[in-house]
Amino acid sequence: MSEAIKRKYLQKMPEQTLIKEAETSTENGKSVDKVEMPVKEKTKEASSSSEPDETKQTVKYDLNKFHLQRILNNNTRNKSIAILGTFPDISATDNAIVIFEKQAFRESDVSTTNTTKEETVDNGGESGENGITKKESRGSYFGNDLKVQTEFINNVYGSYQCTPPAELNGVKVTVVYPATDKHIEKYSICQKYVINETPEYYKDITLPYITSSQFSLEWVYNILEHKQETERIIYEDPDPENGFILLPDLKWDGHNVETLYVLAITHKHDIKSLRDLKASHLPLLRNIRSRTAEAVEKRYGLAASQLRMYLHYQPSFYHLHVHINPVRNDAPGIWCEKSHMLDTVINNLELMPDYYERATLPFVLYEGNKLLELYEAKISNIRKAPKRLVVDSSDKEEDAEIAAKKQKLDGVDESVNSAEVKVNET
Repeated sequence: MSEAIKRKYLQKMPEQTLIKEAETSTENGKSVDKVEMPVKEKTKEASSSSEPDETKQTVKYDLNKFHLQRILNNNTRNKSIAILGTFPDISATDNAIVIFEKQAFRESDVSTTNTTKEETVDNGGESGENGITKKESRGSYFGNDLKVQTEFINNVYGSYQCTPPAELNGVKVTVVYPATDKHIEKYSICQKYVINETPEYYKDITLPYITSSQFSLEWVYNILEHKQETERIIYEDPDPENGFILLPDLKWDGHNVETLYVLAITHKHDIKSLRDLKASHLPLLRNIRSRTAEAVEKRYGLAASQLRMYLHYQPSFYHLHVHINPVRNDAPGIWCEKSHMLDTVINNLELMPDYYERATLPFVLYEGNKLLELYEAKISNIRKAPKRLVVDSSDKEEDAEIAAKKQKLDGVDESVNSAEVKVNET
């Protein structure tokens, strides 16, 4: 493997131009921070758009010099924490978001036999179809390196605190720097509200908003034009109309099949989201469904029936993409108010060619989102429950009558129960 490929090995898919990923590994018993920060060149198409040019420079930072300001979200379910701060040695004002996420268990980690295995890494050549196969020797939780502290043993139950070997105790780290207000909002815990978006609301409120204020798509175009992350491509169909690129999502470590998470990003540029889909896009959607299933089964051994393929609405970036992960994995963003199964989308367009132009689509907005404020100007009582109606005297009389009848019935039930008890005693 060339040195250039090795340097790019740690890269994960960025959510926008400036997202970098840092991973902590162990070498010779010492913790080493590895940070890849590729320079993103501005594409011609992106230059001609109205999207802001966030930066053109490579930003270098040292994770050890991160200064904490506050915790944005401590997710006990996903075992992750998002924190806000700065790299004061670089800038005292530029915000940085650091996300620590504990890794999911691999089945091989609990092996009591041989823990050396062959693994195909998602960095195998520009085509991505032939990954690099390497032998990896990992420790096991049931080994001499496991430190065990007994808390108690009671009958058949035992409780322990265990410290596994260092190679099994890694933490995935994602860095967003410099972070915008939108990034801070995205990773913060806050109140959520469901918006029922009609076609009219989409045209009058949502579309103007996303057109003027969405994230830069420069990183997407860099992938599609093979300017960045070519070594991470799992599969590609280069057809400009029905083709797509399949590669790991930023949330996946690229190794553990149990937490597999990949994205199919279309080569076609003029489809922002679910709203733009028409019957003419059915060949594209069917192609993504069939080719992705084939590629994932060939590479990772998961059948199509084991995969969840879906689209988000609203999406995190407005270039059509499909999320793919195993059904057995509770991946982020799979809930009903966010996700639309690819099979259902295809079926809806087969039944009605302009379904998504005419449908009312629910989606979730977070407290502090500018789009929420725009909707609240049109729709009352989004963030406030409607006041209770004043009950008039006739309603009070009716309620009193119902309460009296219920009391009588309760008295009858008590008499019956008392009689049953006496009979049983006799």
